Amino acid sequence: MSLGAPEFSRPLEARRVPKDGSIEKIAASPEECRALASRIGVPIIHALSAELRAHPWRGGGIKLDGMLEADLDQVSAVSGTTFRTRVKAPVERFFVPAGIAFDAGEADVDELSDGLVDMGEVVAESLLLAIDPYPRLEGERFGEVELPPVAGEGAAASPFARLKGK
Repeated sequence: MSLGAPEFSRPLEARRVPKDGSIEKIAASPEECRALASRIGVPIIHALSAELRAHPWRGGGIKLDGMLEADLDQVSAVSGTTFRTRVKAPVERFFVPAGIAFDAGEADVDELSDGLVDMGEVVAESLLLAIDPYPRLEGERFGEVELPPVAGEGAAASPFARLKGK
């Protein structure tokens, strides 16, 4: 979780999740979208929402899974052009009460904070992981990069010349 107050906070009490689970629909307000865009490093988030299933998990814990949807602007890493894009990504997180043992190899597991899961923060973190860190418009390509010659070889040789069979 992030330090300080999250921009998009939707707390869920673990003890209030029914044994059969629940469906939680959340959406960020325009103010939350602006603050989250600043944190994530995109020009604007037009909309952010998620539909999550909350299930009891491991003796007082919670499993959250579902999908997030975002409508946002990004800046092309190739041309610097701002463009609008949609992101649809899965969300899956596991939470356990403090002091509960779990097999860290099976999944990323976080501790509940005072018996709460902040679904908004889970969605914000999932969005950050889902967006392309080097976005570009369709058809744009990164240019060819000239590499310096390998020490001791001719100026025309590149470090990859041996791989090409030259």
